[in-house]
Amino acid sequence: MGGKILIVDDAAFMRMMIKDVLTKNGFEVIGEAENGKIAIDRYKELSPDLVIMDITMPEMNGIDALKGIKAVNGAAKVVMCSAMGQQAMVIEAIQSGAKDFIVKPFQADRVCEAVRKVLG
Repeated sequence: MGGKILIVDDAAFMRMMIKDVLTKNGFEVIGEAENGKIAIDRYKELSPDLVIMDITMPEMNGIDALKGIKAVNGAAKVVMCSAMGQQAMVIEAIQSGAKDFIVKPFQADRVCEAVRKVLG
């Protein structure tokens, strides 16, 4: 059960928290990005098995980055993160190809469950 994962969030502490949860559960975090533009570049560079991406970020939001990553690889696996009350954005993310979403503040077991489900 591995899986190379790219974490995308504009908040460094959120990236650190997600990375901590994932590495403790046997997943490999191969990269991080702080906005959607960088996420697309990192995706091309690293070819992760999964991307965990925040929806609300400066420069390029997670939905646009999701579309950009899907344009690079239609089979890309992306799990979105969003705060409560962003249902419309979550629906748009799923329609744009996200495989699952995690609501912040998230529980560690929910993060792992989403990752395992998407990576199969």
